[in-house]
Amino acid sequence: LYGLGGSSAILAKANGQDLKVLNMYSKAPKAFSLFAKDDSIKNPSDLKGKKIGGPAGTNLHQELLAYLEKEKMSEKDVEFSNMSIPDAAAALDSGNLDVALLGGPAAYKAKEAGLYEITNGEDLIDAIICVASSEKFVNEHKDVIKAINDAQKEIAEFMEKNKDQTKEIVKKELDLDDKAYDYMYPMYDFSTKITEEDKKGFERTKKFMLDNKMIEKDFDINLLFK
Repeated sequence: LYGLGGSSAILAKANGQDLKVLNMYSKAPKAFSLFAKDDSIKNPSDLKGKKIGGPAGTNLHQELLAYLEKEKMSEKDVEFSNMSIPDAAAALDSGNLDVALLGGPAAYKAKEAGLYEITNGEDLIDAIICVASSEKFVNEHKDVIKAINDAQKEIAEFMEKNKDQTKEIVKKELDLDDKAYDYMYPMYDFSTKITEEDKKGFERTKKFMLDNKMIEKDFDINLLFK
C-alpha cells in the first residue's frame, strides 16, 4: 500500500487487518482542505446541515471532524456522504454538495478555479501518509520489501540532487504547471524515516478516531510498526 493515509492505516489495524507500516510517504497538513462555493462559511457552526462529501476514514474525513469539534459539533450536525475526491469535486461543481473535502492537486485546482477554502489541515490533523504491507508479506518476501525501501531511498536522493528534473517529471505526471508545482511542493515533507514524532502523530490520530467513534477498539500504536 503506497501512499496510505495514517487514519486509513489505523482504521484497518483497529478492525483486525494484518498491517505493518514500513516507512513514511509524506506529511502535508496544508495540502488538505474543505472547499465551498459559499464564502460566508467562516466557522464550524456555519456547516450545520450542509451537504459535505469526501473519502471516509481518511485524513480529510478526520480534518472535517476536527474542524467541527472546535465548536463541539460532530458528523451528526452535517449531511456527510462518502465519496472519492474527484467525485466530491464534481458534486461541488454541479451543486449537489455544499462542501467538498479535497487534497493535493484537486485542492490546488479548486483554489485556482476560485472556490472558497474554508480551512486547511494545519493545526487540525497530522496528515500522515505512509507505506504499508501485511506482516505476512513482509516476513515471506523480505527481498521485495528491501527493493521497495532501496527504491524509495534512491528516489529521495534523486529528488534532492535533481530538483529541476524532479519538477519536470512531477509536472508531467500530474498535469501541473510551474505555478501549481511551486505552490504545492513546499507543503510536503517527503522524509521516509519513521520518527518518534511520527509515532506520536499516529497516536494522536488514533485517539481522535476513538473519541469520534471512527474506530471502536483501542490498540497499542507500536503494533503498526515492524
